[in-house]
Amino acid sequence: MLSSVPGSFRDPANRVYSFSENSEKGQDYGVYRGVNQKSLDYYRELSQAPFFKGLVADRKLVRTKEVDSGNIFKQIKNDGWAGVLEHEPVPFITYPYEWPFEMLKDAAILHLDILEEALEGGWTLKDATPYNIQWLNSRPVFIDIPSFEPWETGSPWVGYRQFCNMFLTPLMLRAHLDIDHLPLLRSYLDGIAPTEALKFFQGKNKFKKGVMAHLSLAARVETSIQKKERDDVEVKARTARTHSKAMVIGLVQSLNRLVKKLKVDIAHTDWSHYDKTHSYNDQEHDEKKGFVEKAIKAAPRKFVWDIGCNTGTFSRIAAAHADLVLGLDGDHDAVQQLYLKEKTEKDSKIISAVMNLANISPNHGWAGQERAALDNRRKPDLVLVLALIHHMRISSNIPTSLFLSWLRGLDAEIVIEFVTRKDEMVVKLLAHKSEQYLDYNVEQFASECEELFQISDRQILKGGKREIFHLIPRR
Repeated sequence: MLSSVPGSFRDPANRVYSFSENSEKGQDYGVYRGVNQKSLDYYRELSQAPFFKGLVADRKLVRTKEVDSGNIFKQIKNDGWAGVLEHEPVPFITYPYEWPFEMLKDAAILHLDILEEALEGGWTLKDATPYNIQWLNSRPVFIDIPSFEPWETGSPWVGYRQFCNMFLTPLMLRAHLDIDHLPLLRSYLDGIAPTEALKFFQGKNKFKKGVMAHLSLAARVETSIQKKERDDVEVKARTARTHSKAMVIGLVQSLNRLVKKLKVDIAHTDWSHYDKTHSYNDQEHDEKKGFVEKAIKAAPRKFVWDIGCNTGTFSRIAAAHADLVLGLDGDHDAVQQLYLKEKTEKDSKIISAVMNLANISPNHGWAGQERAALDNRRKPDLVLVLALIHHMRISSNIPTSLFLSWLRGLDAEIVIEFVTRKDEMVVKLLAHKSEQYLDYNVEQFASECEELFQISDRQILKGGKREIFHLIPRR
């Protein structure tokens, strides 16, 4: 089935389509783009440019080719597009408001590197949004080929403000002030405006590296423009300043140096140190690993979710037996460590994202369709839910039956670990809470599981303090 991608409407010059033989599981076998005549002409010229070929060869740009025949070509042409491009599929889409600091930083550096090479080759990028970047083998890749346009002599970098709002400002907020950039990016889908961002940088913080040049000045300009555009102000034509190519490249290079210098420290928690601080002894941990591996190997696995992945111990076990693994955790630093490790692997199968499972990314943006909710993108065929259920029930007050119903909606096999009241982790959670979790016991948990799933296997762990289950959806 061929369908247009709801989030690709913003650029009127093109539209993205996905072709899938199994839309329910989201297994896309093709990604296509209808383009207007100008974009098609640009692509034909661009595809022959040495810098473009080099970027594709280096896996910085998504592999793309023009399609000029076939049923899909005809369907897209019938929508009024002049031509059709086919892109290498991205196995799973994540969004900037799910990326830890280092992922957003690497995406920013990639954008600046590509822009600099494009400018040297006589081209530019007409926008600067992180939504133009996705991940293959835990490495960023630029996917919006129609964003390339010939650079016109004297033109400024038109995407500069957008780059600052969507890349630089979130990075500086995290690096300079230790402010969590993710909820801000989730709220401000078009980026954080300089007048808003500057409210965070008070007193001496205004002099942090990059703030004066790229926030304070931009805020003054924005305020001035807003005053000139009030309804009661006389309309005046703006005079554009001429920019040499050297000036534009110099700005790009200076931003690249600034971004590369931005750093954050990892404030270790039990989650970001899971591989060293988990409550299992070696033998017990090996038993848990063995159960998980057995369940994963029970059938071919195309796509596995590891929710509550910590630093990826079990994500890597899954990756050894699956085509792709999505590691999700609410702890920013744990996911950051997972990403930093995986990006050093040549053929990593793990995609990582920061996600609070009690508040997953929703359908978002225009008409609630522009950005898809986590469970509306591509469903897994197996989900690992290890040592998470007590946090969902006790920390977040989500009834176990509701959480299991959500898992059942994924139509996937589940490996889930129940942490009993005897376990020290649950004892800690209950220490400062009034007793309102009488339903939280392994007998009721197993009963609730059996209403939705068939218990294929189960095993007691940690001397009875925990129990792990392999669940298969009831049909």
